Amino acid sequence: MSRIPRERTNPAGKRPGKIGRAGKDAPAVEPLNIVHGALPSREVILRFIADHPQKASKRELAKAFGLKGDNRVELKHMLQELEQEGMLQKNRKSLIRPGALPPVTVLDITTRDKDGDLIGRPAEWPEDQGVAPAVAIRQQSPAGRQGKGKAPVAGLGDRILAKIFPAVDRGGPAYTARIIKVIDRRRGASMGVFRTAPGGGGRLLPIERRGEEMVIDPEFTGGAADGDLVEVEIARLGRFGLPRAKVLSVVGSVGSEKAISMIAIHAHGIPHVFPPAVIAEAEAAKPASMSHREDWRDVPLITIDPADAKDHDDAVYAELDPSPDNPGGVVVTVAIADVSWYVRPNSPLDREALKRGNSVYFPDRVVPMLPERISNDLCSLKEGVDRPALAVRMSFSGEGRKIGHIFHRIMMKSAAKLSYQQAQAAIDGKPDDQTGPMLEPILKPLWHAYEVMKRGRDRRQPLELDMPERKILLKSDGTVDRVVVPPRLDAHKLIEEMMIQANVCAAETLEKKRQPLIYRIHDGPTLAKQEILREFLATLGISLAKGGNMRANNFNGILAKADGTPHQTMVSEMVLRSQSQAIYGPENIGHFGLNLMKYAHFTSPIRRYADLIVHRALVGSLGFGEGGITPDEEAALDDIAAEISTFERRAMAAERETVDRLIAHHLSGRVGEEFAGRVSGVTKSGLFVSLPDYGADGFVPISTLGSDYFIYDEAHQALSGERIGLGYRLGDSVTVKLAEAIPLAGALRFEMISEGREMPAAVRSFHKAGRRDRGQVRKKPGTRPPRGRH
Repeated sequence: MSRIPRERTNPAGKRPGKIGRAGKDAPAVEPLNIVHGALPSREVILRFIADHPQKASKRELAKAFGLKGDNRVELKHMLQELEQEGMLQKNRKSLIRPGALPPVTVLDITTRDKDGDLIGRPAEWPEDQGVAPAVAIRQQSPAGRQGKGKAPVAGLGDRILAKIFPAVDRGGPAYTARIIKVIDRRRGASMGVFRTAPGGGGRLLPIERRGEEMVIDPEFTGGAADGDLVEVEIARLGRFGLPRAKVLSVVGSVGSEKAISMIAIHAHGIPHVFPPAVIAEAEAAKPASMSHREDWRDVPLITIDPADAKDHDDAVYAELDPSPDNPGGVVVTVAIADVSWYVRPNSPLDREALKRGNSVYFPDRVVPMLPERISNDLCSLKEGVDRPALAVRMSFSGEGRKIGHIFHRIMMKSAAKLSYQQAQAAIDGKPDDQTGPMLEPILKPLWHAYEVMKRGRDRRQPLELDMPERKILLKSDGTVDRVVVPPRLDAHKLIEEMMIQANVCAAETLEKKRQPLIYRIHDGPTLAKQEILREFLATLGISLAKGGNMRANNFNGILAKADGTPHQTMVSEMVLRSQSQAIYGPENIGHFGLNLMKYAHFTSPIRRYADLIVHRALVGSLGFGEGGITPDEEAALDDIAAEISTFERRAMAAERETVDRLIAHHLSGRVGEEFAGRVSGVTKSGLFVSLPDYGADGFVPISTLGSDYFIYDEAHQALSGERIGLGYRLGDSVTVKLAEAIPLAGALRFEMISEGREMPAAVRSFHKAGRRDRGQVRKKPGTRPPRGRH
């Protein structure tokens, strides 16, 4: 029997001894007993994973425990059981404990501890998992590890990419971290609206919902005028009174056009100004050559995009398969802008693109990943202009099965630029002057090919969650005009399915070439989320099978049972909440929602860095010439995947918050009015109510619901009165009054007008059981437990 002490192993493979909080020596802990060659117990496996997250893959676990043959198979079954029971969950190539941080994480350094050491927290953390864990930052010596190179040094407010280790010192933060790289400097600044004060100076009104008002002394106003959106840093904290701040920069007037999106851009630290070196490189770029390219300029590829699109990454073409071996089959060609030709590894353009991760789309602007010279000009597949592209020709059988594909590096010339509505109108019998001549030779073959591909999609049964997507239309002054729900056309579905299949081809080709890549991965729902959904569905008489081998079609069956019932929206919401979030990773676990085993983003390299990496991998592995992936990039794929996954969540949060602020600003003049809404969320504190006509959510505090004592029932997703029996459930249609609108925070507060409805018998039984469990006794008539005990 050997004894492996619970210590940290650094990335160089050295054992530096026991490391405590922030790198300090820590008391020894009980060693972990391991018998090499013998299958360990579940408890030993869980403890080993918690202590050695960098060795938490199936392969590393088998190596650590010396397992071979049948024991490796038993280990695999044990890990699957632990996943099904919710004791473990997948994170890219590793296994982690639920709620644990992955081995590589993006952190924001937010504060210092009592010893002056830096403390960080995850840059993105799910709200349903409570407070984000603290992480003690281990600063290395300036010479770096082993005295080589220059170690990255971070400070308060910085955003970093870090290697995560469980802390040995259980009295401090749960984790320690080693800095891999500093992503962004000085994120400690706050943002708010400057308001002048009599006698000079002013106050900062926060833009965050939980922000704090600050005092700005006259010498620290930085030239800000009343109503300016400003960035500040805390100048002094006292034991009493408000914090005092110093203006660092003036963003602009809060009443100006585009100010709302600028709040999100600054609050989330989204890079929005290209450095001079990046602009210079973009402006100096020359059109691509024919080197290593096939001439496809006679192929009538067309682009189909939103009517207001400024860049065009993808073009499509379809025809019947002429091969006699594939009767009824089709050949679909998807061509994607060859961004890899212009954006070379480790160039200024490349470093800035990685820093951004993706383009960010606001109702009033786009913050692009690449400068317009690249995104809207040289790479955009403009009509009638020579453009470089990577193309994939895919063959499908008459039953919609993909039977083959091949990639090409080409020069193309788009035959037409169409909008979704324009293409759909032509198919529906209303062609215009542009689409009329191309209806028979181009558009109808595309729609026929989609019908063939749809047979394969229907057989595959991806998750079919049809949630309406609302679009905000703005006036010329940047304020909201109206909110619309664009129709979901077959033209949208056609392009979507062709892009999905092209992404599959990219992953399959690179796997066959044994080329490292970044996958788009989507894990199945955790056991805990399945159980919450199962309990909820049981209240509606809908069953959900137990077990860890859930597939997308299991959820499609649930959605089908709810279709056309009063519970349809409610069930769709709960199914959506049960799903995991898709991320990027270099290790493949498949894509649960699409029901695909191999999937990589390939079709949008103008706006997603992940796609650019896949393009480079294809260029390099297929011998397509310049612009291929480098060994340094291959070695850094794990870090790159962690960064761009974080940047994607950053973009989503910024886009969502901007919509919230725009709608709150739009409704701020209608306080006191009543609106038709729907209960979109139920919590212990109250109800979230969405306004379908506006795409906005507001909160109804439980203290304003009425004189009854309301009990939160998670299984039924309900708040219901204990005495009267009336209440509210997820999905209920209600009438609310707008009590308060805070535009800068994007917050709406409602008062409930609807009286609620009678709760089902199962909810009332839950009340009685809950009262017994809590040891409550019946109250005298007219009395109730105090509010807040729910």
